[in-house]
Amino acid sequence: MNKRFSYLLQIQYLGFRYSGWQKQPGQRTIESMLQKTLKFIQPQNRFKIIGAGRTDAKVSSLEGAFQLFTEQEPIEDLTAFTKLFNENLPPDIKILSVREVTPSFNIIQHKKTKEYLYLFSFGTKNHPFSAPFMTNLQEDLDIEAMKNAAKIFQGTHNFKNFTARKQLNTKVIRAIDYCEISENTKFKASFFPTKSYVLTVRGEGFMRYQIRMIMGALILLGKGEISMETLKKALQGSGTTLIPYVAPGSGLILNSIEFK
Repeated sequence: MNKRFSYLLQIQYLGFRYSGWQKQPGQRTIESMLQKTLKFIQPQNRFKIIGAGRTDAKVSSLEGAFQLFTEQEPIEDLTAFTKLFNENLPPDIKILSVREVTPSFNIIQHKKTKEYLYLFSFGTKNHPFSAPFMTNLQEDLDIEAMKNAAKIFQGTHNFKNFTARKQLNTKVIRAIDYCEISENTKFKASFFPTKSYVLTVRGEGFMRYQIRMIMGALILLGKGEISMETLKKALQGSGTTLIPYVAPGSGLILNSIEFK
């Protein structure tokens, strides 16, 4: 049996032209692009990739992570490997770092904290160049009501109304450590609107579409289409309180993953 070697890689990518993280037949995904590049730069090696989570289509990452297993031989020079990997990846994917971990390390089961950002603006239509980075609502929103409502998501709640494609064993009781809307001061560009906002959400783990459905609910509240009371009922897991709007993927960014 071949010895197995394991590595933890940090990664950045702009997700706008990808159909999410997970490899899918006939689709351009982050995972498939990594695999294709690894086969080219390490043709002699057998490898396997496991991501720390599956980002959706058009979702970006500033500091994501994945685990790489190799079976034939170890990566001798991590610095040279990182340089070669980046030289052959497309310009919208970048490897930030590579470090060896024990084969017993499990990126899925290891305790970690994830922080997501959701960028948005409202009132007038954005410059088209902003589209890969933030969601734009051309209606006016009650931003103060949205700021107040964001805080109710902090704590432990039943998030069954804030996910999609639940399985029988899906853990819907989840804890969110931090959830707030603030003015965006982190991301700047000449083509960005004068004022934009960011929803910051931090916690151990999130279900499919959970952040985007939280953002969707806050947008509906900002439009006056649902009330704070409706949000509170939805967080109690009420089967009759459904959130009908999933915010677009292009505003969502996986900002960081902290392994505990």
